[in-house]
Amino acid sequence: MIKFLKSQINSILSTTVDFLVMITLVEIFSVWYIAAVIAGAMVGAITNFALGRTWVFHSEDGKIKDQILKYGVVWLGSLFLNISGVYFFTDIIKIKYIFSKIITSLLVGFTFNYILQKRFVFSTK
Repeated sequence: MIKFLKSQINSILSTTVDFLVMITLVEIFSVWYIAAVIAGAMVGAITNFALGRTWVFHSEDGKIKDQILKYGVVWLGSLFLNISGVYFFTDIIKIKYIFSKIITSLLVGFTFNYILQKRFVFSTK
């Protein structure tokens, strides 16, 4: 249960970084929201990986190259789900992009990201 709680704190911090980058790019620099979602996701992923490896899963003994490769695979899947979800809620359902991102982030984070990071990326088995 502690790992799950730490993972959620990590997720909140990483998502905050992600959202700040996304909102800054869209609102200040007029970047297309999908491009901003990608940029935010990249910065959030770096934050998430670093905290996940050291603080959440205590997986510093694992080979970092292998973990980065595994994380990259999971991140690409997560990125695809996030882009698809934000696009769906924003362009199809007509919800403001920020709310679309919140809904999508919660869905992807609680299901896809946590499970794959715990069992695949940072597994100590």
